[in-house]
Amino acid sequence: MNSRLHQHLLSELERLPALTLHGRVTAVKGLLVECTGISQALSVGARCKVQGSHAKDHEILCEVVGFKEDVALLMPFRSVEGIGPGAKVTPVASASAVEPSASWLGRVVNAMGEPIDGKGPLLKGPLPYALRASPPPAAERQRVAGKLDLGVRAINTFLTCCRGQRLGIFAGSGVGKSILLSMLARYSQADVNVIGLVGERGREVQEFLEDDLGEEGITRSVVVVATSSESALMRRQAAYTTLAIAEYFRDQKKQVLCLMDSVTRFAMAQREIGLSAGEPPTTKGYTPTVFAELPQLLERAGPGRAGQGAITGLFTVLVEGDDTNEPIADAVRGILDGHIVLDRDIAQRGRYPAINILKSVSRMLPDCNSEEENQLVLMARRYLSTYENMAELIRLGAYRRGSDPDVDRAMHFYTPLEQFITQREHESATLAEGYAQLSTILFGQKKEKA
Repeated sequence: MNSRLHQHLLSELERLPALTLHGRVTAVKGLLVECTGISQALSVGARCKVQGSHAKDHEILCEVVGFKEDVALLMPFRSVEGIGPGAKVTPVASASAVEPSASWLGRVVNAMGEPIDGKGPLLKGPLPYALRASPPPAAERQRVAGKLDLGVRAINTFLTCCRGQRLGIFAGSGVGKSILLSMLARYSQADVNVIGLVGERGREVQEFLEDDLGEEGITRSVVVVATSSESALMRRQAAYTTLAIAEYFRDQKKQVLCLMDSVTRFAMAQREIGLSAGEPPTTKGYTPTVFAELPQLLERAGPGRAGQGAITGLFTVLVEGDDTNEPIADAVRGILDGHIVLDRDIAQRGRYPAINILKSVSRMLPDCNSEEENQLVLMARRYLSTYENMAELIRLGAYRRGSDPDVDRAMHFYTPLEQFITQREHESATLAEGYAQLSTILFGQKKEKA
């Protein structure tokens, strides 16, 4: 009898609803919502739902971004409109994760991993991938090895990229970085592209998908979009979602090309969150957490453990006033394995992609090249550097041919090298073709001249 009673009591207890805590909104200040009553049950990064005033089922998802004594500081994923004092706040057991699968290829999702392309629901994968995962331990990672053909001649030859390498693309606005990203997505030899558009102009999203990326690029890509009109939390989370999806494909032994535009807008979103939570501003108003979050995000790209693939990352940095030494650019350059500088002066004279070869560096060089390839690259760089040093005198007509043999050779090769670096948007180039063409320019023309 006692056993039956015990089982009956247990079954009744299981039917009882779980304990649900509720807090109340005490104030709304700018982007922040202050809540009391449930601080002890929350932690930074936890999610809550706030009951809006528009309708009973109008709930606004928020994230805990800090605490002030017994007050929890929440930030909503969308507008604070509809939230007022006394509104009910309920913690939710929402895992900060996405569940990607191979069926996500060719799809466009938002920062929550929800489809926004009108092609129907997404199939969930078997495992959740945390949005804020830690990178693989340094001692367990494979080494960066093996060239990755990116399909862009200037990068393949002068700034060779290897599988698992991370490069920054530093550019001002309107210098052609979106076109360059689309070329990389279409022509690279990676298995999968994961593209994060963080803080992108809403008008340009469809243009990028249809005109720049096209059917060829979108078929083997997953695109994550958070426009500039969305909240700071959504823009920041778009970057985390991009890396989480890339990590899924890496674990499927794929070579993943992760393209993110841009790290600067991610940093600006984190600055908004930090300032709202009361962090002190530092250089140019950026808060300390901005510089703490950058390596946490960027280090997730790179080679995986043994038996996994690799994430090759190309991250754009939108430099303010074309200043490549501004705080975010300087911090990112110190984390990544090289940088590609797009120059406005080069773009203005009509040479695209507007890569400044002399200011750009790949830290995998010269080790990843053969001796012959290194000689080609060094010779071409020397000619470009010599010409640039004398450019003003040459344009003014103040230099006389025959005065310096090195300058004469630089003048002879400058136009062919400029044409070599130039590449139309719908033109692809392989690694082997690039070195062969460069060899023909440098040695073929020398013989002809002799």
